[in-house]
Amino acid sequence: MHDLINALILGIIEGITEFLPISSTGHLLIAQHWLGTQSELFNVGIQAGAILAVTLIYRKRLWQLLTGFREPANRDYGLKLATAFTITAVLGLMASKLGLSLPDSVQPVAWALVLGALVMFWAEHKTELDAPETAITWKVAIAVGLAQVVAAVFPGTSRSAATIFAAMLFGTRNRGAATEFAFLVGIPTMYAASAYAFLKQFDSGVQENWSAFAVGFIAATVTAFIAVTWLLKYIQTHRFTGFAWYRIALGIALLALVPSGT
Repeated sequence: MHDLINALILGIIEGITEFLPISSTGHLLIAQHWLGTQSELFNVGIQAGAILAVTLIYRKRLWQLLTGFREPANRDYGLKLATAFTITAVLGLMASKLGLSLPDSVQPVAWALVLGALVMFWAEHKTELDAPETAITWKVAIAVGLAQVVAAVFPGTSRSAATIFAAMLFGTRNRGAATEFAFLVGIPTMYAASAYAFLKQFDSGVQENWSAFAVGFIAATVTAFIAVTWLLKYIQTHRFTGFAWYRIALGIALLALVPSGT
C-alpha cells in the first residue's frame, strides 16, 4: 500500500509539472529523495501518461494533420514536427550511447530552475518587443528539436519551457502557437522514450512493480489533462513570468535547505 501511495503522489506531481514550464523531471528527482527512488521505466512511463492526456486534448488537431496531409499547410507543419522529433531522437540516442545521464542530486536541479527562470524573463522581454508571429519556420523546428535534447540532459531545465521559449526566441512570437508546436513535438518524443525504456527494462530482466506503475500512469494522465487544459486558457491572457518566479523561489529554497551533494 505504501508503494501505491508513493506512486500516486509521484503521478500527480508528474501530471501537474510535465507541461507547466517548471520541470517535471526536476520535481520528480526532488520528490524521490523523500519518497524513494523509482526505476527509469516508472519515471519515463508516467511521463507517457501525461503525454496521453495531451494526445487527447490535441486529438482534433492531430487528426487534421493526419487526414489532411496532402494539403500544403498541413504537410509543411507535419514535416517540421517530424524534423524536430528526428533531431531529438538522433541526438538523444547519441547522448545515451555516450553515457550522459541525469544527475541524482538536488543541487543541479536547483541551479537549472533559477537559471532557466532568468532565461524565461529575458525571452518574454525580447519577444514582447516584436509583433506577434504565429508561423512555425524550419529554424523554429530545428531549435525546438535541440531544446528537447538540452532539457533531457539537464534536469530542472523543463522540456516544455525549453521548447516553448526556443520557438518564441527563434521566430514564433505567439505564445499559443509556440506552445502547440512544443506540445505536439513532445507526443512522439515521449512515446518513443517510453518504448525505449520498456525495451531496456525487459532486456535487463529487472522486475517492475506494475501495480505502482499503473497507479502513477493513471494519476499522471488525469492531472496532466486538467493542468494542460488550464494552461492553454491561462496563456491566452497571461505571460509565463509567474512560472519564472516560482522557479526562482523553489531553486533558492532548495539551495538553502538541501545540503550540497544530496
